[in-house]
Amino acid sequence: MSTRSVSGHPRRGSELGDALRRWRDRVSPASVGLPAGRGRRTPGLRREELALLAGTSAEYVIRLEQGRAGSPSAHVLGALARALRLSEAERSHLFALAGQPEPADGRLRGRLTPGVQRLLDQMPGTPVGVYDTAWTLLAWNRLHAALTGDPSALTRRERNLAWQHFTRPPGRMRHTPEQQARFELAVVSDLRAARVRHPADAVLRSLVADLRSTSPRFAALWDTHEVSGHALYTKTVHHPEVGPLDLDCDILTDPADSLRIVILTAAPGSDSAGRLDLLRVIGTRRTAEPRNGTSRTAGSGPTPHR
Repeated sequence: MSTRSVSGHPRRGSELGDALRRWRDRVSPASVGLPAGRGRRTPGLRREELALLAGTSAEYVIRLEQGRAGSPSAHVLGALARALRLSEAERSHLFALAGQPEPADGRLRGRLTPGVQRLLDQMPGTPVGVYDTAWTLLAWNRLHAALTGDPSALTRRERNLAWQHFTRPPGRMRHTPEQQARFELAVVSDLRAARVRHPADAVLRSLVADLRSTSPRFAALWDTHEVSGHALYTKTVHHPEVGPLDLDCDILTDPADSLRIVILTAAPGSDSAGRLDLLRVIGTRRTAEPRNGTSRTAGSGPTPHR
């Protein structure tokens, strides 16, 4: 039987079935806790195994793959996405193939992608930190830890940029009065936008509530409802060993995964560039390789940064 519609385009069910088979073939049984066994004709999951993991029947999986099951529910699609270990983009594609709107759970989803991890690994000579959309530090490279202070021993709340800035004594990062006003307005605006996009995120709600009750400055800015964005500007980092460094701060955003990638650089030939070179030598010797927010530093304890 033909799998094409009258218009000549592949039927939606056929495309969905092809995608399910392809995704099923790439998931090894061992990776999901199932015995590999002998005599398998597929390197990936059998239909029965996918059905078991997704909480549905093998017959229904067969019908889906053959394009005979109609439109599966959002609940079934979500279970299949989890069982097949789909990425966020693949999950969205699965819902699109099934003709279903992807449900939003209203929670913040900060997730370090392989590409962002490679960026951290491949930029050892530049301080790089990765934050979620609420400005909680998720990952960093060794030079970032050497420059601003190792954050590995801090709690998630303590690694939040807004919490550090509005509730803690000044750290190594300093601003002029003009820079500070612009920085504070931009951070508060970002948190307000995150609250709108992720209304069901309890951690984010708690953070904002605690900031409003703890910091009069934050509460005043929050209540103005002013909106601002981040612009390129220079930060001064007062390092206890190499001295002050004037660094340009660039912020790259990954909207799909709600990430903010902060890159700090010094002007070529400047005193700050020389100090950063020195820090690469003396600072990273004491810093173990960090990974996904779990770095460790031998020597001095962590210093909160902002």
